[in-house]
Amino acid sequence: MPKEAVFTMKLEAELRDAFMSEVEATHRPASQVVRELMREFIQRRREEREYDEFLRRKVEIARSSMRAGRGRSNEVVEAEFAAQRAELQREADETDA
Repeated sequence: MPKEAVFTMKLEAELRDAFMSEVEATHRPASQVVRELMREFIQRRREEREYDEFLRRKVEIARSSMRAGRGRSNEVVEAEFAAQRAELQREADETDA
């Protein structure tokens, strides 16, 4: 990728010195490491936005389902799973006996 832009930033001397020390230990140019960090940051932000959108859609589907009367209350769901847990426990107890 051709280098067409210059990025200048201000930072604490201690941070710069520690970064340069670590970069030198990897035998790579600081600019290469900064580019990698930028790419990782961009990728992470994209993934976060994609997940946020996925979650937003999922919540909207659930809300629509509830408004349409297809949802179940928390009490009903809790009771169903309590019954399932009890059944699994009975089966485990029978296997152990």
